[in-house]
Amino acid sequence: MRKVCWMLALMLAAGIVALSSCEAKKAPAKTETSTVEKPAKAFVVGLVTDVGGIDDKSFNQSAWEGIQRFKKDFNAEIKYLQSETDANYIPNLSTFADEELEIIVAPGFLFEQPLTEVAGKFPNQKFLLIDSVVSDRSNVASAVFAANEGSFLVGVAAALKTKEMQKNAVGYIVGMDFSIMREFEAGFEAGVKAVDPDMKMYVEIANSFSDAQKGQTLAAKLYDLGVGVIYHAAGATGNGAIKEAKDRRSNGQDVWVIGVDKDQYEDGIYDGTHSAILTSMLKRVDTAAYDVSKMVYENKFPGGQTITFDLANKGVGIPEKNPNLDDATVAKIREFEQKIIAKEIVVPTAPSRAATN
Repeated sequence: MRKVCWMLALMLAAGIVALSSCEAKKAPAKTETSTVEKPAKAFVVGLVTDVGGIDDKSFNQSAWEGIQRFKKDFNAEIKYLQSETDANYIPNLSTFADEELEIIVAPGFLFEQPLTEVAGKFPNQKFLLIDSVVSDRSNVASAVFAANEGSFLVGVAAALKTKEMQKNAVGYIVGMDFSIMREFEAGFEAGVKAVDPDMKMYVEIANSFSDAQKGQTLAAKLYDLGVGVIYHAAGATGNGAIKEAKDRRSNGQDVWVIGVDKDQYEDGIYDGTHSAILTSMLKRVDTAAYDVSKMVYENKFPGGQTITFDLANKGVGIPEKNPNLDDATVAKIREFEQKIIAKEIVVPTAPSRAATN
């Protein structure tokens, strides 16, 4: 009997242990939970170039430099699409809009119609149009420049240098003969005439902003006519004019060319030291691209508004350093600059030839 009781007790104890083991297996394991923060969406700025390309040493490149500076200052991401023809404008703008970038920059008045169309299809996408105006789209900010004011200053420089060379003619090469491009010509002509009303001015129209060979051919034609200084407002086409000036100076000829949009002094170096660039008309496209990108970053996007960059806010002008201009010339230019800012001189926006064609 004692043996049976002992066996029953043993069996009962084993059952309790087994039951405890099962209960232990059924109990859910305790785990540590952690919240992983989703990384913030990158701030991305996109640039769509015109046919001049990203390295046109002029308008597109200047815009890209402003965007690169914004990237550095605000740790943003940047990208660009290069348009090979004007037929690429709408597809390229649309590609970036599909990617929902924070802002898309379109530099140049050739984008006016394409951007108007694309902005209508993507009402939540922010755009910046540089050098023209889209007034009926609240998602487009427009940046324009008083190119006539800056061109007046380089007209003064060209006329003074031409007189110093004992010549009596200056030249102007334009990419295309649109009304907005005539503002460059009007200012340049007014600056030249302010120095010498009798000085001749020859105008050549390249009908392209991307044909450097055409630019060089036109520059050669002007220099052969006795022109001492050429001002180009022709984008990459103007690179050809710069090359012609460099070649001629390398051969001992005293000729000069004036750059546009950005300081093109470095582009004019022909012997490792000297440059064929007399000065440049700065059109601060880089400032426009930077400033409006910053406004978007700060939730202050000026959609539907037009921002004007002129002499008063340093949106146009000449470089701070001009190695090929003497102090007296720079002082004269600054004198005219202050008169324009003070409205003592009102620079025209249409050249004299506009009255006849």
